[in-house]
Amino acid sequence: MTGVSSQPSIPSHVAIIMDGNNRWATNKKLPGVAGHQKGVERAREAVEFAVEAGLNTLTLFAFSSENWGRSDEEVNLLMKLLNKALQEEMPNLKKNLVQLTFIGDLDRFDSGLLKQMRVSEKETECSEEKNLDLIVAASYGGRWDILEAAKRLNELSVGEDIEKRFSSLLSTGKFKDPDLCIRTGNEFRISNFLLWQLAYSELYFPDILWPDFDSNQFQIALDEFSRRNRRYGETSNFLYK
Repeated sequence: MTGVSSQPSIPSHVAIIMDGNNRWATNKKLPGVAGHQKGVERAREAVEFAVEAGLNTLTLFAFSSENWGRSDEEVNLLMKLLNKALQEEMPNLKKNLVQLTFIGDLDRFDSGLLKQMRVSEKETECSEEKNLDLIVAASYGGRWDILEAAKRLNELSVGEDIEKRFSSLLSTGKFKDPDLCIRTGNEFRISNFLLWQLAYSELYFPDILWPDFDSNQFQIALDEFSRRNRRYGETSNFLYK
C-alpha cells in the first residue's frame, strides 16, 4: 500500500503576491495612489481574515527588488504609504497578537523607514502565544535570498542535511514553507518571490486585481486549497496491490 496522508483542511502558511493596484486605479479612471491605498486596505483585511481563519503564517509580497526600477514618484509614494500603514496598524496588530517580521534587502530603505520597520517588529513581539506570524517581503527577491543564504553556508558537519541547513539560512528560515501561494492580477508567474520556499506550494491565480481581493475571495482560495491533492512527487491517494 502506498499513498500520501490527507492534508489539513486549511493551509498553515499562505503567501500572497498582491498585484494589480495600478490597473485597478486605471480601470476606474482614478489616480494610481488610489489603487495603492485600496491595496493597503485589502492587506489589512487579509491579515484580519488570516487570524479569524486560524492560519499560522501569512506572507505578503509588498515591494520587490525589481520595484526599485519604477519611477521615483511611485517609489516615494509607496514608501510613504508603507510608513503610514505601519504607524496606523500597530494597535490592531498588537491587539490581535500578530507578530510582524520584515524580510528582504532592507538596508536599501531610507533610515527613517527602516527605523519604523524595526520599531514595528519590536512592538509586535509576542513573548508567549500569538495568533499569527505576519511576514512582509519588502525590497525582496527570491534570487537575492538564495544568494545571501549561499554566502552564509559554510563547511557542513559530517552527516548534516545540506538542504535543511540551507533552508534555515534563508530569510524565512524560522518559518514553515508556504502551503499556498496566491497571486492576484491575472498574471501566471511567481515573479522572483520565494523561489526556494514555493517548491511544493499550491499555486492559485484568481482572475481578480488585488484591490478587489476581499475576505470572500480569500475564503474561495482556501476552499480551492482544500480540494487539492498534495503529493510532493509521490503517488496519488489510491491503493495499490
